[in-house]
Amino acid sequence: MIPTLETPRLILRGFRESDLDALAAMQADPEVMRFLGATGQVRSRQESWMGMATAMGQWALRGYGLWAWEERATGRFVGRGGLLNYEGWPETELAYAMPRACWGQGFATEAGRAALDWGFAHLPVERLVSFIKPGNVASGRVATRLGGAHEGMTELLGTPCELWVYRRAPSALA
Repeated sequence: MIPTLETPRLILRGFRESDLDALAAMQADPEVMRFLGATGQVRSRQESWMGMATAMGQWALRGYGLWAWEERATGRFVGRGGLLNYEGWPETELAYAMPRACWGQGFATEAGRAALDWGFAHLPVERLVSFIKPGNVASGRVATRLGGAHEGMTELLGTPCELWVYRRAPSALA
């Protein structure tokens, strides 16, 4: 049910139980989590498990969701991301997070491009968005590299966020 996407360096796939240690370590890092979620707080191992299960469940409920990112060369978990649309979300979001050791290596841009391409090929939407907390300069750079346009401020779960918009490319046949 969950498609596997491959990029030059990554495999985007459904979560496995064996991803829990790496995901929990990532989500226990305050520096990783400071711009994520409504509170920016670290998550316990149990909360990481619940997040992983929720990510898998969204695929069943919506037909899209988050992938675990695996580095092709090593098989190591290097992040998670994809298309997120929880109940009450205003729009479908391109979301991503990586362990600190994986920052600055282009993984978010590479996986983000694959997720956007998949989303525009499979979903009846003209736009996808990213909700980026103010001060998260690195995510703003990723959004820019992915062709996102900063369209001002919005609010998500009561938290002010920058709204970055990605638009479906015009059809070559149009």
